Amino acid sequence: MERVAIVTGASRGIGRATAVRLARDFSALVLVARTREALAETAETVRAAGAEPLVLVHDLRQPDAAGAVVAATLQRFGRIDAVACIAGAVSPADLFALTDEQWDDGLALKFHSARRLTLAAWDALKATQGSVAITSGTSAYTPKASLAAVGTINAAILALAKAFADRGIADGVQVNTILPGSVMTDRRQTMLQAYADKHGLSLDAAIDRLAAEMGIARYGQPEDVANAIAFLFSAESHWITGTALRVDGGETKVL
Repeated sequence: MERVAIVTGASRGIGRATAVRLARDFSALVLVARTREALAETAETVRAAGAEPLVLVHDLRQPDAAGAVVAATLQRFGRIDAVACIAGAVSPADLFALTDEQWDDGLALKFHSARRLTLAAWDALKATQGSVAITSGTSAYTPKASLAAVGTINAAILALAKAFADRGIADGVQVNTILPGSVMTDRRQTMLQAYADKHGLSLDAAIDRLAAEMGIARYGQPEDVANAIAFLFSAESHWITGTALRVDGGETKVL
């Protein structure tokens, strides 16, 4: 059966890993990000895994980008079965240092891009009884002043996904949120290196110290999150909707 998935943030990290994993389950993958060269590398890997890639270079902060992605997908493939909203780095600045521009940028790239893309794809998803997964983060449950925008925007995404899931019950569209914990992406490695430099540690020592402080056996890998998204897009999970799935190695100690 032909199935088509859109993956945003597909040029690196969790987005790239998700695209590569979904290539085993979908016949076509629409890969969206701002960097053409990195997307081209993802596309080669997706093609080698057996799915047809479509590379779309867009800045999802722009209001018209979501509609353009959906239009290009339907023109090329005629259907949309799943949307994985993964794009969105939010400034890790302190609450009292964040500017209006930083708040607006984080909301535009992570919150509004997911909202707009889900809205734009909704009719196509209704037609296929499809699925949406929106990436949030465990900081939604543990907001801190030092990472104020990260936790606040992640919490807003939980509410957004719940609202979409509520409408999806009637429309036959499954919507869930994925909350990654400490995943070893390029961005995480940069943060760890800054921590190591600040405390006079080697990078390996910093990794071990912070993992112990967080109470986890290891940092996650992008593939850990990608596998969870693949499960939520599978037929076996289609009755799971409106759920916030933590993928964090047990780091978050909340009910």
